[in-house]
Amino acid sequence: MTKHFSLARLERMRAVMRGYVERGEMPGLVALVSCGEEVHIEAIGALSFGGASISRDSIFRIASMTKPIAAAAAMILIEECRLRLEDPISDFLPELANRKVLRSLDGPLEDVVPSKREITLRDLLTFTWGFGLIVVPSSSFPIQKAVNEAGLSPGPVPFERTPDEYMKRLGAMPLMYQPGEKWMYHTGSEVLGVLVARASEQTFADFLRERIFEPLGMKDTDFHVPAAKQDRLATSYARDPATDRLVVHDHPREGRWSKPPTFPSGGGGLVSTADDYLAFCRMMLNRGKSGRSRVLSPASIELMTMDHLSDAQKAGAEMFFGDGYHGFKAGWGLGVGVDIKRTDLFSVPGRFGWAGGLGTIGYCDPENGVVGLLLTQRLIDSPISPHIMSDFWTLAYQALER
Repeated sequence: MTKHFSLARLERMRAVMRGYVERGEMPGLVALVSCGEEVHIEAIGALSFGGASISRDSIFRIASMTKPIAAAAAMILIEECRLRLEDPISDFLPELANRKVLRSLDGPLEDVVPSKREITLRDLLTFTWGFGLIVVPSSSFPIQKAVNEAGLSPGPVPFERTPDEYMKRLGAMPLMYQPGEKWMYHTGSEVLGVLVARASEQTFADFLRERIFEPLGMKDTDFHVPAAKQDRLATSYARDPATDRLVVHDHPREGRWSKPPTFPSGGGGLVSTADDYLAFCRMMLNRGKSGRSRVLSPASIELMTMDHLSDAQKAGAEMFFGDGYHGFKAGWGLGVGVDIKRTDLFSVPGRFGWAGGLGTIGYCDPENGVVGLLLTQRLIDSPISPHIMSDFWTLAYQALER
């Protein structure tokens, strides 16, 4: 029996989402749910406090929702045999050859041992290459202080120098863990963007545009917003801990996305719209195909969207993978998060996607043919998922009928 959304139950979503805007928790949002060809969109509120109304084609900084797109780019090159999952990435990134590894994560930078093996592309895509976000207060360990001083820290402020300079600075750091030992967030996607550019002999932005965005009709997705479109870009806000008020984090016309970046970030640099990202999600749900265009093979989609991690690799990353009541409820594929256990209305095993730290989230559910996208521009300031995101998913699934 074909599944669809109950229009009456979607009214609950409209009411609850509108409440977040009316209470001043954010100026506006776009919420989208899709099942097959059925698409429902709510554009609520304004682009900024006191500003113009938000609309279906409003542009948002999607932050870490960039990661699945960067992974898809790498998979295109794997399918063309210009990259291989098991090959050392040092073939294209010599800065990461012959790594040294910290003997202890909290130890001095000089206390290192040789890496047991080279870093592979599989390590990079699964975030097990040995370097990334440490989930303790910043600068608690010497390696964190060094990463902060080098400008390489994961966070809302992007790296602002060239990809070559990024790799030079990263190459000066020891690994935090042996390759394949632990899942560590974020930095793998930044390196992936540089790898795609070097392997394709194009800029990362050009490769994404030619191989993903143009075939899928993603006309508003890019690493910056040109002047002619900046009146459609939502203002980004963050909570000021001193006053508990929302303050401007990034302005549409004067901010970091107002011009092309020096470093196009594979970890979090893209802007997009609800319809653009829906096109990417539908391609993923349709096993790599969109209309007459095939971006990836079904085999690549299957590989990307299955959990590749052991419990030992996930240990310490419960903030990301959750406590599924005596076992993890989520895992990581190749550049995407994957649900593996049902603990909520919406945590359907096999559902995949990711969230963006500037206030966005997007997931695909192959079992039900569902795509859900919530686009806000309030920076996420807690490791606990904001209520608006869990409410959005609860409301989406309570409205789904068989």
